[in-house]
Amino acid sequence: MKIKATQQTIVFALFIVMAAGFALFLPGFARIDNLLTLLQNVAILGILGLGMALVVIGRGIDISMIAALAVPSGLLLQLIEHGHSIPSAALVALGLTLAFGLVNGWLIAYAEVPSLFTTLASGLFLAGLGQAFLFDLEVVQWPAAADPIAWFGRGTLAGLPMPVVMFALASAAVALFLKRLRAGAFIYAIGDNPMTARATGLPTRPIVVLEYVLASLIGLFAGLVMAASVNSMPTRIFNSTMVYDVVLVVVLGGIGLSGGRGGVLNVIVGTLLIGTMLNGMTILDMSYSVQNIVKGVVLLAAILIDSILNPRNEETAQQGDI
Repeated sequence: MKIKATQQTIVFALFIVMAAGFALFLPGFARIDNLLTLLQNVAILGILGLGMALVVIGRGIDISMIAALAVPSGLLLQLIEHGHSIPSAALVALGLTLAFGLVNGWLIAYAEVPSLFTTLASGLFLAGLGQAFLFDLEVVQWPAAADPIAWFGRGTLAGLPMPVVMFALASAAVALFLKRLRAGAFIYAIGDNPMTARATGLPTRPIVVLEYVLASLIGLFAGLVMAASVNSMPTRIFNSTMVYDVVLVVVLGGIGLSGGRGGVLNVIVGTLLIGTMLNGMTILDMSYSVQNIVKGVVLLAAILIDSILNPRNEETAQQGDI
C-alpha cells in the first residue's frame, strides 16, 4: 500500500511540475480557456480509463473499449436520424452494448480465452460489423431529434464543461462501486489472487463477466458524451491510438497490471498528467507522429515501472493473465 501511495504521489508531483513548467514557458497554456479545453478534451479519456480500471484491477485488459464507444453510440444516433424515438434507439444501443460485454466476459471467464486476445478480436468484429452493416456513413452526425439528450456533452455547469461534469459523476459512481459494494471488493480479491478467490467460494466467473459488461457500458456512456460534445460520432475512431492513451492513463496513474490494486483516484491523476502532456505537445505544434513516439516511450516506461513495483510471482500469475 505504501508503494502505491508513493507511486501515486510521484505521478501527481510530475503533473504539478509539468503543468508549472508549461505555464511558465508555453505561451497560452495557463489561460483559463485553454485549461477548460484541456479538461474537456481529456474527460472522454478519463471516462474510458474508469472502465479500463475496473478490468485491470481484476487482472484483465479490454482492447475493445473504443469499438464499444463508437459503434453503439453511432447506431443510436443513426436510428434517431432514421426516425426512431430516443427510447427505442437507446434500447437497441444498450442491448448491443450488453450483448458485447456479455460475450467478452463469457469468453474470458468461462472459455478462459486470455482477455488481450478476446477483446482484440471482439473489438475488430464489432467495428467491422458497424462499418459493413450498420452505418450509412463513416461519420454519423448528431440529429436534431437527439437534442433532448445533448446535455450529456454540451454546455457548462458551474463553469465546467459538461464532459468534465460527466467524468466527475462517473468517477463518483465507480468509486462507490469499488469501495462500497461487495462486487467491487470481489474484483479486488480476484485481481489480487484468482486461485485463492475461487478457493474461498467467491463467484469469480460471474464477477469477471460483470467487469466486461461494466466496461462496455462505460464505453457507451463515453461515446454519448463525446458525440454530444463534438456533434457527431466518427465511427472510424477505433482505428486511432486512443486505446493506448487509455492504457497509458491507467498504468501511469498507478493501477498495476498485476491486478488487485488502484482505484478511481489513480485514473484521475493519470488523466491529468496525460492531458497536460498532450495539451503541451499540441501547443508546441508537435506532429501526430512525434506525439505517438513520446506516448509510446512514456507507456513503455510506465509498464517497466509497474513490473518493478508490482511483480507477479508464480502463485498469483497462474490464472487471470491478460
